[in-house]
Amino acid sequence: MQTAPPAPLAHYRVLDLSQGVAGPYCTHLLSRQGAEVIKVDPPEGDWARHVGISRNGHSSLSATYNAGKRSIAVDARQAQGRALLLRLAREADIVVQNFRPQVVQRMGVDYDSLRAAGLDPVYVSISGYGPTGPYADRPATDSVMQADTGLMTSNRDAQGQPQRVGLLLADIAAGVYAAQACTAALLGKARSGRGRHVELNLFEVCCALQSTVLAEDTLRGGLPAEGVSAPNGVFATADGFITVLALNNDQFERLCRALDLPHWLQDERFASNAGRMAHRHVLHAGLQALLAQQPRAHWEQRLAAQGALHAGVRTLADVVAHPQAVHRASFATLAQPGFGPLLYAASPWPADAAACGASLGAAPRTGEHTRQILAEAGCTPQEMEQWMASGVVHQCAQEVMA
Repeated sequence: MQTAPPAPLAHYRVLDLSQGVAGPYCTHLLSRQGAEVIKVDPPEGDWARHVGISRNGHSSLSATYNAGKRSIAVDARQAQGRALLLRLAREADIVVQNFRPQVVQRMGVDYDSLRAAGLDPVYVSISGYGPTGPYADRPATDSVMQADTGLMTSNRDAQGQPQRVGLLLADIAAGVYAAQACTAALLGKARSGRGRHVELNLFEVCCALQSTVLAEDTLRGGLPAEGVSAPNGVFATADGFITVLALNNDQFERLCRALDLPHWLQDERFASNAGRMAHRHVLHAGLQALLAQQPRAHWEQRLAAQGALHAGVRTLADVVAHPQAVHRASFATLAQPGFGPLLYAASPWPADAAACGASLGAAPRTGEHTRQILAEAGCTPQEMEQWMASGVVHQCAQEVMA
């Protein structure tokens, strides 16, 4: 019987100095690949612990992006706290932070300071606009970025009103980019023996996400986008919504067969995508009138039988019960003490359970593992008591509310 291979990042240690979403999501992904993540909380906790649905020092936001980590609470405003961070950095293979440049410099754990101290980690910096330029010192949130990079314009409603994408897209995408760049840097260090400073910012991440959209907008000279094919849209059925589209002639034929529209196949106006685009208002009006006559399931069955491109517009609750999600075990429930059961999505990497860290641990309370981590760093009991008494570090109470 073959034993499962070790997780890809087993034996790597990550010092997570970040807060919010982008940095914590990056380190969460590294954790899911087997890395040990030490999360450094300020004494009052990561600010994300108090955003959205929150109780007992947890929120759905922070619990989701910090599951599987250990927490040490350090007051980096004190000199001894800053010295402790440097001590922890000496034991880390990877350091991740998402502060503005001057903040991490004051903490004494910026890349140049670590290099000056003889350290050579893979160091990941995530900022709003990058370390230089006229916007370098501006605070940035997901909503700010969606507005400032045109994402809201790309997501206009039917009336042309810009609107925010309904998830933390800028932050989440930055976390994914950062995790990929970090693992690439680890591969480079394995070959060259040298660490690397990986610098990403939310502004350029959002621009990269929209690369094709921005290019097409330039080619159109700023004129409104007209879509890429027809028919292509969301239509009301008798009991819900469905998206239907055809990207080429074969797909258009499948659609016509599924909906019993043979006359569309004989209509010269619809013989090519260019023609269908020119007459998309006719196609869309015809589809809307037809699809409204029957429930969504009726049309999904007919469209699926012909292999036509379509999907019912699901609610979020529907997604959890999606037949494919059930088959793939795409969702599980995380037991989060002090907060309650938390639904989470399984790792999207197609690896076995051991390799992708499927046994996800709960997110830590602020400073839950402070003493444990200090002991591993070689701190004496006397040092711990002194630092506790002076507020350099904090250890949360052991009692956990159910």
